Amino acid sequence: MERLQKLLARAGVASRRQSEKLIAAGHVSVNGKIVTELGTRADPERDIIAVSGKVISFAETRYYLMLNKPVGIVSTRDDPQGRPIVMELIPERFRRHVYPVGRLDMDAEGLLLLTNDGDLAHALTHPSYEVPKTYLVTVRGRFGEKKLQALLDGVELEDGPAAADAAEVVHREVDSTVLSLTLHEGRKREVKRLCKAVGKYVLALRRVALGPLTLGSLQPGEYRELTAEEVEQLHAATRPRRDGDGYE
Repeated sequence: MERLQKLLARAGVASRRQSEKLIAAGHVSVNGKIVTELGTRADPERDIIAVSGKVISFAETRYYLMLNKPVGIVSTRDDPQGRPIVMELIPERFRRHVYPVGRLDMDAEGLLLLTNDGDLAHALTHPSYEVPKTYLVTVRGRFGEKKLQALLDGVELEDGPAAADAAEVVHREVDSTVLSLTLHEGRKREVKRLCKAVGKYVLALRRVALGPLTLGSLQPGEYRELTAEEVEQLHAATRPRRDGDGYE
């Protein structure tokens, strides 16, 4: 028996957070009965689980895609405002299966994983698993060693203290600096808020690595399927935490 939101995520219906919203809104039923309690558990081998009347299959093929999200694209499956979404950049055969793992802001670009492996998606985005994410960040003006050290030591944000796991200057221009920043928490707009806290404005932001995955030569708007080795590397990056205490 597992929690419904975990089952729905594992089946590729949506992320755990989005699955919780579906349950709370009354879209999920177990054996024909609408369920709204988030603690409800079910057995996928015995119970009939449906979302908006559609029975969910738990034997679905797993898909893992890496996309280089361009600037100006929203990292969601749909957008009420009608803006371009990442799903439009992948072949139609994948669209009903996968969903974005985490988010990149509309004005950011870079590595975005799409999958229907709900357990892996949860592990890659939850801060307790401490999966590192690396960004190339262009900021306005010079960026000295004191500011780098401040990012490493930690700064106070409105939602609590935060720090970079790694920070270094990659390139300096006359009026801008390119930084490499590695974080593991993944708070909303965390990179921009960290830079703002040390007095720097972010001009451009590109994610170049997620755990063991690197963007490589993939161009903006391009995607590719992960290799079996890469999928195993992602699972290995989260397995100690997943096997340790069974976080749900």
